[in-house]
Amino acid sequence: MGLRKHLRAERLKEERKTQYYAQLNNCPTSPRKMRLVADMIRGKDVDQALGILKFSKKEAATRLESLLLSAIANWQSKNEGARVEDSKLYVARVFVDGGRQLKRLRPAPQGRANRIRKRSNHVTLFVDSKDKND
Repeated sequence: MGLRKHLRAERLKEERKTQYYAQLNNCPTSPRKMRLVADMIRGKDVDQALGILKFSKKEAATRLESLLLSAIANWQSKNEGARVEDSKLYVARVFVDGGRQLKRLRPAPQGRANRIRKRSNHVTLFVDSKDKND
């Protein structure tokens, strides 16, 4: 590895130590449906976001709720002794990227076949403290 790549990798490694996030890969929901739920919680406080996800009827909300709980747990592991209630955590960033597609064929009239794409997605959720940013 060259010096430039090495220095950039070290810088990114240091930045990751101060970021609190969780990732969900290959979630078998279409990215479009997951983005609808992700947009509901973006920028909200953690308690409010958990309430929104708990009472949402969408199936993607249960997966996003567990992802948010995982991000909170990651924050707690990096901040020993700090309480979540006192730190004013909020959902800083959420982004949903397309994952792999399973391609299937369904029979169609007159001997044809229609392609079915079973989509999946990757979700990344960042939490941050409002106290730190003020």
